[in-house]
Amino acid sequence: MYQLYGHRNSGAAAIEAALELCQIAYRFIDIEASAEAAEALARLNPLKQVPTLQLPDGTAITESVAILIHLGLSFPGSGLLPAKAVDRAQAIRGMVYIASNCYAAIGVIDYPERWLVMPDEASRQNLMAGARERLHWSWEVFADQFSAELYLDDEAPGALDVLAAVVTRWAGSREHLRQTRPGFYAWLQRIDRHPVLAPVFARHWPA
Repeated sequence: MYQLYGHRNSGAAAIEAALELCQIAYRFIDIEASAEAAEALARLNPLKQVPTLQLPDGTAITESVAILIHLGLSFPGSGLLPAKAVDRAQAIRGMVYIASNCYAAIGVIDYPERWLVMPDEASRQNLMAGARERLHWSWEVFADQFSAELYLDDEAPGALDVLAAVVTRWAGSREHLRQTRPGFYAWLQRIDRHPVLAPVFARHWPA
């Protein structure tokens, strides 16, 4: 059985959503629930980052995009990755864009002290504000560049869809997009309501 290490309100939600779309058995291990769970994660991933996915053979995959690509290739019938090579390339491009631009900025916002030699409060606030501004601009670019790659009502959502739906939930991105890119914001809400994905998102972000 697949074992997914994560916690609520984390990037593990995207992987959990993907596992549901693949219709495969998995166990979600909340690393905040016990010291044993956190120690098990540390043995698999020395960085202690989530999500970490342990495969049935005991090996582990880290990094959200790598996990999503692995699942998409392992379960082609799930639709996580497009069947056509040209569409698949654009979906992978979109996921790498999110990881390198949006995920990266969120890491600075959440842990500004990691990027400062002398983390005084004024420096922390300035760095966080700049990273948040960059993050919101990056999502505007994503909305303009990748809208054609996103799923329509008569299609199943894929890896790019679930990753965007999760990562936009942080650092005020949804509210910013509601004002600046209302069409993209409406698409995110449609992803939230998908019958397979809605229960996953409700577990991570209960109303």
